[in-house]
Amino acid sequence: MTHKELIVWQKGIALVKAAYELTSSFPQSEQFGLISQIRRSAVSIPSNIAEGCGRNSDKELIYFLYVALGSTSELETQIIISAELGYLSKEKAETILASINEIIKMASSLIKSLKTRTESL
Repeated sequence: MTHKELIVWQKGIALVKAAYELTSSFPQSEQFGLISQIRRSAVSIPSNIAEGCGRNSDKELIYFLYVALGSTSELETQIIISAELGYLSKEKAETILASINEIIKMASSLIKSLKTRTESL
């Protein structure tokens, strides 16, 4: 199985697109602040999932899934800050936060499954 077949990776790609769309309306003054941070955090999620899959070991995939989870926490925080600053409507923030939470649940489930598989070998 490749990373492209993982639903969590596919949802990560959709999250990247949503992050780019959301930040396109941010003030220009945030170009090197929140816009950059949000986009980098979002891109990091599917990128780390892909890298973990490319390592060809469950142990390394688990490691990179944890890195991706770290990026989801960063992104979640940045979205909350953006909403608090008034750059995002409550509705837009809630929508992207729901997507982030879905990815967190999926990645966590995958980690649990991989750990179970690794322990039984």
